[in-house]
Amino acid sequence: MTTDNGTPRIALITGAAKGIGAAIADRLAADGMRVLIGDIDETEARNKADALVRDGFAASPVRLDVGNAASVAAAFEAIDRQWGRCDVLVNNAGIAKTFPFVEFPLDSWQAHLNVNVTGTLLCAQHAARIMMRARWGRIINIASVAGMRAVGLGRTAYGTSKAAVIGLTRQMAVELAEHHVTANAIAPGPVDTPMTRVLHSAEFRHAYTSAIPMNRYGTPEEIAAAASYLASDGAAYVTGIVIPVDGGFLASGAR
Repeated sequence: MTTDNGTPRIALITGAAKGIGAAIADRLAADGMRVLIGDIDETEARNKADALVRDGFAASPVRLDVGNAASVAAAFEAIDRQWGRCDVLVNNAGIAKTFPFVEFPLDSWQAHLNVNVTGTLLCAQHAARIMMRARWGRIINIASVAGMRAVGLGRTAYGTSKAAVIGLTRQMAVELAEHHVTANAIAPGPVDTPMTRVLHSAEFRHAYTSAIPMNRYGTPEEIAAAASYLASDGAAYVTGIVIPVDGGFLASGAR
């Protein structure tokens, strides 16, 4: 995927060293973009970028802590200085911890909002300023079905933060539309990643799978396919929406 003058589009994916972010980086690289592997772990970001380069794709690492405003500003300053553009931003970095509602620690609540919501806001603000110059841009926020429906116990901060991401996405879409910048969200259902393997107990995994008409967890590649569409020229008239990629979970009632 290239600009009007034939150069590859620049796509920054946060939290891209592993899991869903890594799969999105793979897919956008295969779509012909130069992918910037944003991650708090600089070594892992470099390893992922190097692996893509070895496979013949264009990729570069970016050290980025979305929970730190100074780190976000520095990363985007470097991107603008080196590439002069940021055509696609995928806000994928996030955290998830579970505690009973009445015992949910304040510091964990604040960390979820800082990383999942404020981090998304800051990255989108910086990216949008660059996109507005080019009058072309795609912002894709990774939300969750937990932001649309309560999913099990303990997800007070995670679910609330992802609901906020959905609301933030709609506000972005309205304000950026005149600049030809779209903003959309993807709401994954349960996806088989290193994080869910730690977070989801065997009992919870069984219960969650039983609530999904397709009777399985999704794959990172299935989330990446939705991101590929939203980042494409074909999605130019799509903005302010949330695409659930959840095997029918949100559509289903009692099974």
